[in-house]
Amino acid sequence: MSLQEFWFLLIGVLFTGYFVLEGFDFGVGMLMPILGRNDDTRRRVVLNTIGPVWDGNEVWLITAGGAMFAAFPEWYASMFSGFYFALLLLLVALILRICAIEYRGKIHDPRWRFWCDLGIGIGSWIPALAWGWLFANIVRGVPLDAQHAMTGSAWELFDPYAILGGLATALLFAFHGAVFLALKTGGAVREDVVGSARLLLIPTVLVAGGFGLWTQLSYGTDWTWIPLALAVIGLVIAGAAVFVGRDGWAFVGTTVTVAAVSALLFGSLFPNVLPSTIDAAYNLTIHNASSTPYTLKVMSWAAVIVTPVVLIYQGWTYWVFRKRITVDQIPAPIGLPMGSTKD
Repeated sequence: MSLQEFWFLLIGVLFTGYFVLEGFDFGVGMLMPILGRNDDTRRRVVLNTIGPVWDGNEVWLITAGGAMFAAFPEWYASMFSGFYFALLLLLVALILRICAIEYRGKIHDPRWRFWCDLGIGIGSWIPALAWGWLFANIVRGVPLDAQHAMTGSAWELFDPYAILGGLATALLFAFHGAVFLALKTGGAVREDVVGSARLLLIPTVLVAGGFGLWTQLSYGTDWTWIPLALAVIGLVIAGAAVFVGRDGWAFVGTTVTVAAVSALLFGSLFPNVLPSTIDAAYNLTIHNASSTPYTLKVMSWAAVIVTPVVLIYQGWTYWVFRKRITVDQIPAPIGLPMGSTKD
């Protein structure tokens, strides 16, 4: 395996980890208004399921972006300049979500928490839609000229395949989040979560399945049938487990599906990193977009040393905060009796 192939694989793994971990975070934020039922205590139960881990999950995106910049600077430059406004909107949405989560409990005022909840919802829906749309365009190809600059109208990026990609990741993350909440909550909240997961199952299967099949038939290779099959198997396992109350297996199923869809996208892209719809000679590949061999070599040693430490620490965090959360475990706001839903 060449250094370019190693770093393409590593970036794919980093984005896969991000989609798996941050995917259920987005799902929790998307479902919080529905599951909260205008009850602040229930909303705090939902939000507390990701409270100890959501910021650690975002590290995967930072690391993936840094690895892309260092290993494939041409890819990073062309993508971030061509998708500038879309990525800026995505960044603003993520910042809005971060601020809303961090500051929601700082002021005990219903209007304040309403706006924070709205920020969490917007900051979850926009990235959930945007990531599928973005990677669908990357796999499909963009109008890239000889100087590796994107040309053409922005409306060209909103073709049916890209729109379907956005809807697929949004539904998949929502279902993934519902399954995670079923695993992490108890009592009446869990009952509502399971009902939501069952309602989301069929739309997720239809939309995500259609997007996966379209990707494979139009852009896939012989071996990418494997991740597509794994994605289908994962959804079958998750769906069956949701209906029989096996929350752990349901979460394993959605995790396999999200990871397999990511593998399908990166596998369909390889060895390109940004195909051109103008001329295949203008394609950005792992070879013409990469850094020097010395840079890749130094980065590889750093990745081998640091990555296991990060994985061990994050795994330990999930183990420590593994127990379910119920309404009875949520303390009342300062000055209010236990169980009160008034701010």
